[in-house]
Amino acid sequence: MADAMPAAPGPLPVGPVGRRGLGQWGVGALIASEAALFAYLLFAYFYAAASARPGWLLEPAPKLWPALPNTLLLLSSSLVAWIGEKGVERGRRAEALTGLIGAFVMGAGFAAVQVYEWSIKPYRLGTSSYAALYFTTTGFHMAHVVAGLVILAMLALWVALDFFSPRRRIVVSAGVLYWHFVDAVWLLVFATYYLTPYLGFAR
Repeated sequence: MADAMPAAPGPLPVGPVGRRGLGQWGVGALIASEAALFAYLLFAYFYAAASARPGWLLEPAPKLWPALPNTLLLLSSSLVAWIGEKGVERGRRAEALTGLIGAFVMGAGFAAVQVYEWSIKPYRLGTSSYAALYFTTTGFHMAHVVAGLVILAMLALWVALDFFSPRRRIVVSAGVLYWHFVDAVWLLVFATYYLTPYLGFAR
């Protein structure tokens, strides 16, 4: 019997192009699961507050300094990270590096201010259920900020090494999407712990 002729080599698989691909779905699933975690934590706050006795709320008038400027800093970093993503999409390495490094610096500044704010709180983790919820929720968010900072740092390094192109950029898009999620979650945390007391909730 004659040996079978080897098949003619075909084109190699291209993989994801642009920001579409399985990686984007993976990050979406990760974000959905992490969003559920924060939803549980915020639900715990509202449930406990609605059924608590007077005095449960340790900060009836939370100080908006430095929390409000810090919030604006983190939200602005999303815009800067988006500029970095667009820089990769347009093939402009300097713009991409400026955006990604800028978002990293702003995120690191947010983390530093958050640690400072923890240090000046008049209560600690074990003071009460309110304190436990506050430090647990903001602590989990800080863990996500740190993860996002690692992602931004690695993206900036890979951009500097020219790993991406306008066609091969799904990793950048996925990383920036995660950073947008971190920022959006903080907006909900800020509204819950810093703004709802001014609306009379849990007083």
